[in-house]
Amino acid sequence: MTGQYRRRTMFIILKKTGTLLLTAAILATPVALSWKPTLAAAAEDSIKLLSEEPITAGAVLQKYEWTSTRGSKAIRVGANVVRVDLQNPYVKLDVMTGREGQFTKKQSVRGMANETGAVAGVNGDFFNTQAEGAPIGPEVADGKLEATPPYLPGWYSFAITKENKPVIEMFTFKGSVKAKDGAEFPLGGINKSYYWFEPNGEHSHIDSMFLYTSTWGQDDRANDRNTDLTEVLVQNDIVKEIVRYGKIPMVAPEDGYILRTEGKAAQFVLDHIKVGDKIQANYDVYAQDPTLSYDAKTFKMMIGGQTILVDQGKASEFSRPLSDVSGASAVARTSVGFSKDGRYVYMIAADKSSESDGLTLAELQKVMVKVGVWRGMNLDGGGSTQMVSRPLGETSTQLVNNPGGYERPVVNGLGVYSTAPVGQPLGLKISGPASMLIGEKVTYNVGGYDEFYNPIKAGQVTADWSTSQAIGTFSGNTFTATKKGKTTLTAVSGKGKQTLDVQVIGKNEIASMTIEPSNSVITESNEPIKLNVRVKTKAGAEKVVPGDLFQWEIRGAKGEITGDTFRLASVADVKSVELVARYDGFSTMTSIGIGYKKLWADFDMLNAEVSFTSYPSEVKGEVKRVPGFAGLDAVNNAVYMSYDLTGGAGTKAAYITFGQGGLPIEGEPKSLSVKVKGDGSRNWLRASFIDGDGKEVLVDFTKSLNWSDWQTATANLSTIKYPVKLNKIYIANPALGQDERELKGAIAIDDITFHYQTKAPELPRNQIQLTINKKTVEVNGKPVEIDQAPVIVEGNTLVPLRFVVEALKGEVLWNNDERKVTVYRGSQMAELWLDNKEMNMNGKSVTAEVPPVLMQELTMVPLRILTENLGWKVSWDQSTLTVTME
Repeated sequence: MTGQYRRRTMFIILKKTGTLLLTAAILATPVALSWKPTLAAAAEDSIKLLSEEPITAGAVLQKYEWTSTRGSKAIRVGANVVRVDLQNPYVKLDVMTGREGQFTKKQSVRGMANETGAVAGVNGDFFNTQAEGAPIGPEVADGKLEATPPYLPGWYSFAITKENKPVIEMFTFKGSVKAKDGAEFPLGGINKSYYWFEPNGEHSHIDSMFLYTSTWGQDDRANDRNTDLTEVLVQNDIVKEIVRYGKIPMVAPEDGYILRTEGKAAQFVLDHIKVGDKIQANYDVYAQDPTLSYDAKTFKMMIGGQTILVDQGKASEFSRPLSDVSGASAVARTSVGFSKDGRYVYMIAADKSSESDGLTLAELQKVMVKVGVWRGMNLDGGGSTQMVSRPLGETSTQLVNNPGGYERPVVNGLGVYSTAPVGQPLGLKISGPASMLIGEKVTYNVGGYDEFYNPIKAGQVTADWSTSQAIGTFSGNTFTATKKGKTTLTAVSGKGKQTLDVQVIGKNEIASMTIEPSNSVITESNEPIKLNVRVKTKAGAEKVVPGDLFQWEIRGAKGEITGDTFRLASVADVKSVELVARYDGFSTMTSIGIGYKKLWADFDMLNAEVSFTSYPSEVKGEVKRVPGFAGLDAVNNAVYMSYDLTGGAGTKAAYITFGQGGLPIEGEPKSLSVKVKGDGSRNWLRASFIDGDGKEVLVDFTKSLNWSDWQTATANLSTIKYPVKLNKIYIANPALGQDERELKGAIAIDDITFHYQTKAPELPRNQIQLTINKKTVEVNGKPVEIDQAPVIVEGNTLVPLRFVVEALKGEVLWNNDERKVTVYRGSQMAELWLDNKEMNMNGKSVTAEVPPVLMQELTMVPLRILTENLGWKVSWDQSTLTVTME
């Protein structure tokens, strides 16, 4: 909202200069007031269309750049325009109102659009920021009168008639309530906040009667001062309740209304109305100009918006003072207008930002004329300026303009809606990974938009698939990779065709592989441990894949890996077990310790303080303890959370929050398990911890909550910094792919358990000293002769690999077919290939300055690459050319 209007509506004048009926009678005739803009010398200006993109059938988004001079300074303004074709049968305009279609519940334009299904929209009418949150002007939404025009001079409104013709005019209101005995009292308006008549400054609600419907979403109705308030509840035209000297503490019912009265109107109620009476409320909205015969009862929509700006394709005189809206200042601006033939409506939002210089009201007039407006008016601008539009193929709107990082909640907006049926696919979009592993099955979803430019959700298109190279096969939308290489996938459906380049990666494309077990400690024999592997490619792609795509080796204990699940045969006499995963000659290893469980909360004997929080604030829900869940015995309590993610925009989350800022966890847990009753929503299930540095750390239970019964979910904590606090357990629905998950649901959790590792085995701390070009070395201070002395090659120290590793109590394996050496030491592993600078250190591909080579039939490797990547301590004595390792 811009300028002085906000300040004008904040002061209160209680001077009585006449009755409301008299004021209404005066303003029922056309208002001749106008304010001429004060303009500097005419400046050359021009406008350039930068882009145009369909939003839906009959609506396009246009981006303009307007350039001019202001004083002696060149200016540039970004202007966004939604152009709507009223002759297109598949598009309509309507008003968006607050949250849940109610006044007093302000919401951002994007929130209103996504809540109501609008495909585009701009902010609408002005409002008093200090009042309840209702438009100053009139509102007709979906053909229903929701608010009446104010008795203010020069206040214009935009409307669509039943013939689908646009109108910009000044409207007024007349109404009355008729008592059972025939007495009548004039209505001051419907769903109106308080304001002040002009020019005498009289408060709108003095001696007045106003009518409030269920669209007014709170039980305070313009109670900005102490008055002799009397309210009347009416249902189905029957008076149900009268409250003298106070309000009726409820929102008006759907089948009725509440009359708010004071002064003379309150006395009228006392004299003529009693509980049980049948009364009549009659009212009408009509043009202030008596020569115009609009039937406002049949209008499809109407929204208020202050001064007229353009008439007959030219800048008009202002019908309101410029000071109302800081008209002489360059700020963000919003307006609406239509073309000469009435076919096109233009919704305009101009930015004020580091890239856009904003507009004065006079400059806004110029922009409107240049984009095609024949008749147009102002809408609320400044910090309220917001325009949203739905990108092609997307299901929700996004910001088009730049509101400076804050989307101000406003009272209403002008929305664009599609009425088109589902059409044939026109533009396709393939969603799915661009890289995969041999043996991996990937389902590609095809979405996009249809011939009416409306979105087709991913997975709703049946496509015909083909591949350019035979490195895999399709079954439906699922592609199974059979060998490494590159191919182009092509999907064809209806009028649409799309391609996607994919690669089935091999060893040479892998940057790193990391095993991610569901638990980093095993607490009992045959406990199932799910194995996933995180693979990063050298091109920057990253994915987590199930362990059944890999060849596995179990070291240090007996066990079995079936598919993606590992089970240790027995925990007896085992301190840790190492698992090695191999793919196309590239390997990685992880160590899983042996430990114990500790129940932290069962919500019976071991309780934890829980509450509900959400992100963003529009997300609703509750958290409570509930006994006797199905699957649990009747005395067992669980924590239940219901959630509703339909409000707000972007990534959304509903939290079971523990304490204030988290609850402390004893010791150094390596993993967490919790019993979860799912809801099949496919939302993410996560936990939030506060680590030893006070930072929030997020861990995943699952990225698809696809079960509806009770299951145990686990999360790995092995990389967290201790001590820790459990902050939240929650569901999240990320913005990407949000339409593929449920927005409403409920989960329950029970038996939160932390897993701890017993003391891990320690490796011997041996020390080796090697001297360049000398075959005598020292191991723990004792001399040992070796066959090949350390040497320096291209500035790199090469050492005999097998001797060094075995002296440090490691293991070396040789693969003659691949000319590969594999090193194991505790939880560390390395793979090196003769005459190849590319090496694998702990599952990470690294490049050495020189490759391993054979000398005297011994493998000599660069020392630096080993010590830097395997964590060995090394020192160098330049005077003696001696290397010390431990």
